[in-house]
Amino acid sequence: MDITTKNTEAPPPTPQPTVAEQKRAARGATRPGDRIFLGLSRGSGILLLVIMAAIAGFLTYRASIAIGKDDANFLTTFEWNTGVLPPKFGIAVLAFGTVVSSIIAMVIAVPIAVAIALFLTHYAPRRLSGPIAYVIDLLAAVPSIVYGLWGALILVPNMTGLFGWLDKYLGWTGIFSWQEGAPRSMLTVGILLAIMILPIITNVSREVFRQAPQMIEEAALALGATRWEVIRMAVLPFGRSGVISASMLGLGRALGETMAVATVLSPTFDIQASLLDPGGGTFAQNIASKFSEASELGRDALIASGLVLFVITLLVNGAARMIIARRKEYSGANA
Repeated sequence: MDITTKNTEAPPPTPQPTVAEQKRAARGATRPGDRIFLGLSRGSGILLLVIMAAIAGFLTYRASIAIGKDDANFLTTFEWNTGVLPPKFGIAVLAFGTVVSSIIAMVIAVPIAVAIALFLTHYAPRRLSGPIAYVIDLLAAVPSIVYGLWGALILVPNMTGLFGWLDKYLGWTGIFSWQEGAPRSMLTVGILLAIMILPIITNVSREVFRQAPQMIEEAALALGATRWEVIRMAVLPFGRSGVISASMLGLGRALGETMAVATVLSPTFDIQASLLDPGGGTFAQNIASKFSEASELGRDALIASGLVLFVITLLVNGAARMIIARRKEYSGANA
């Protein structure tokens, strides 16, 4: 009797389509709605790049006109006088004031904002966290001029006690020495900016901490970890990139804040060694205070200072993006 032997060998593997073939197949199978959405999304991205390039081109063109007529070094001059011949103006004081006030604001606001976000997400009961979050949301909607009026009428008159304490115990450093002048200084501006950016950083950080994996937190608690250990080992590492992004949003507002700074600060074109002495200036404050009465050359000079602020903002955001890119496992945007 013949015995038929079955072929037990596996069939040859089916060749997989190449990446180009998969893309062509996807394009052919895409529905009209998907193609429309793809076109709108791609067009929006291209439009954004075109707008950014147009802004950069405009600022560069007008800045080149002003810098070409400047009789002083634009980057290092401690003077702003566009009404004389030859004109002399520079951004040394403005760059120093903008960076220093923003650093003060970030040093004060970021730790407090992260602490508030952690309290609302991991410590406060639900009936308490809701109203507090609502109040913080309202603070983010307050116009900057209102903050400026509050700072000039309430904050500045009540800063003398703090300035006196800092001068008494830390005046020997020189940074916190006080000459009994009006407290319209860089430290006052930094505190006001910290209050203004606090809601932004808090809200974004709160939403990021809420996305921390519940299974990991519950597993850590089951193994005997304390609430702080759970936050330190699970929540904060997960939300690190989000906190950085929130801080950059706040820093962007601090760098470009205009009316509040102009209302509180006593601007002068000199750099004070002490943060408590009145004087200094920022890019946005100088543009707001001088633009309406400036000549054509003066406006070009102000636009040139705006270009420097534009570059600083791009550098800051680029640095933040590099930091976030190093933590891709915690950034859904980089997935």
